[in-house]
Amino acid sequence: MSCTTHLTVLSEKASLFPTAPAFLVPELSSDGDKVQTWQPISYSQFFDDVELTARYWAAKLAELQLPRHAVVGMWLSGMTYVDLLHIYGMARAGYVPQLFSLRLPNPEVIYELLHRAKAQALVYDVSFDEIVTDSPLPKFVAVHPHIADVDDSIPLPLLSDEVNLDDTAMIFHTSGSTSGSPKLVPCSYRWLKAIIDKAAHVSKPLRSGQQDVTVWMGSMCHIAQTFMLIGALQYGFCTIQPSKISFSSDELLDMVHRCRLNRLNQFATYLGMHLKNSRKDPKLLAVLQGLDEVLYAGLTLAREEEEWAFQNGILLRNLFGNTECGAMLLSIGGKDEDSSYLRPIEGTSYDFRPTDPVSEDDAAHENVNARLLELVIRSDSGDCPDSSLRQADGHYHTGDLFLEVQEGCYIFRGRDDDWIKSENSLRCDTKAIEDNVRAMCGSLITECIVVGNGRPSPVLFVEPQGNVDAERLKKDIIRRTRHFHSRRYLHERITSTAFVIVVPRGTLPRTATKGNIRRRAVEEQFKAELDQIYGVAA
Repeated sequence: MSCTTHLTVLSEKASLFPTAPAFLVPELSSDGDKVQTWQPISYSQFFDDVELTARYWAAKLAELQLPRHAVVGMWLSGMTYVDLLHIYGMARAGYVPQLFSLRLPNPEVIYELLHRAKAQALVYDVSFDEIVTDSPLPKFVAVHPHIADVDDSIPLPLLSDEVNLDDTAMIFHTSGSTSGSPKLVPCSYRWLKAIIDKAAHVSKPLRSGQQDVTVWMGSMCHIAQTFMLIGALQYGFCTIQPSKISFSSDELLDMVHRCRLNRLNQFATYLGMHLKNSRKDPKLLAVLQGLDEVLYAGLTLAREEEEWAFQNGILLRNLFGNTECGAMLLSIGGKDEDSSYLRPIEGTSYDFRPTDPVSEDDAAHENVNARLLELVIRSDSGDCPDSSLRQADGHYHTGDLFLEVQEGCYIFRGRDDDWIKSENSLRCDTKAIEDNVRAMCGSLITECIVVGNGRPSPVLFVEPQGNVDAERLKKDIIRRTRHFHSRRYLHERITSTAFVIVVPRGTLPRTATKGNIRRRAVEEQFKAELDQIYGVAA
């Protein structure tokens, strides 16, 4: 049957809003520090560029005699308009993009994931030209195709072609490594249709008779920006490509004044920076107060920043999601705490199932008296991920825990496993790091724990065996664990002694009965030391 996809959405909106700007792309100063101007790209130009890029890849891959629907690995930053053209263009040419971001820099892991997905070619960013010389697959650099280089008579699949809803449309990967490698997240056309429906709900227009303007949130090789762009396209929004994802408050002001930005969506870590700066900058605060929506995702916003926003009339909205399902829960948005409570997005089929009695850690540290609930995505929900990711009961258990504070309203209370999220909201498997340290350095340490929630990278705390020289111990740990970390995402690596902290035996806070080290308590007890490591001003 025919199916709504991101490509059919683009085709329809390019006909409806041909001259409206779909993107504003920055032109940077010679030193790359400042945006000189923002160049508009219309919906019709975006559509034409995707068609051109699709014909470029159709011709290139025809040389390999690849069948339609073959998987093609795409190792890109996902941060630029040209990256987007390659991703959409590859799908338009009839192939299945397998998306890797530059945050996974180890080619061996890339090759393993390509093999597991049965990929038949690799497209990669030019920055990796020197390290993909041993690629097991035919490889192509992701260059910007030009009209002169492309035969416009090359046929493309009809957008109205019928598809099997259970066929794979694209492949993502979990943002954290499990057993040294991310997991494949195959995404079917049925799943994609559900994502489009949910994105339509999240991105409902806020300006009557005017174009909403939003901003690029993250890499198109991950689900967050993929989801947000699908929502933006459905309503003919304009999306600003910033100079970098962690853009400065000055650039935010520029986007509001020159680009008419009215909907700010960012990961909580980066939004927190603007909120912090607004305490000292009345102009920035006034701009934040004037936005129609300030949507954050990926992590929980620091309580003091959230309170500052509420007290100062900033219209916050919280979006909760993951790679496997896209966005799942959304707050109604507003200026008070009740407006921040999360609710399932319309059209979904979710359960909130009680877990075992409140954990000892939560009870001791958070004073949680209510029972924790795990979010479960039912098999009859269109966004329930591939069967390979579901549990034995056929449903997808997220591992995300919540408290129900009002009927149908929830607040996030962390995960039931050993993951933390880095500042850009990518997951880090702390248990895998700890297990490796114990295996490789068991004769050197008595205990260890990894922390760094909301930070750029993890930090390892260790309690040593006996009296040892701390610097020597740090070097030994880095040396013994070097191979393990070479295979991990950049945001999961510990490769410098600066990110290893040695404390006396028995120093790390533990639970009363089982003696388990309390990760959250370590974060709080050693906040000053962590701030110093990451260069955070007091």
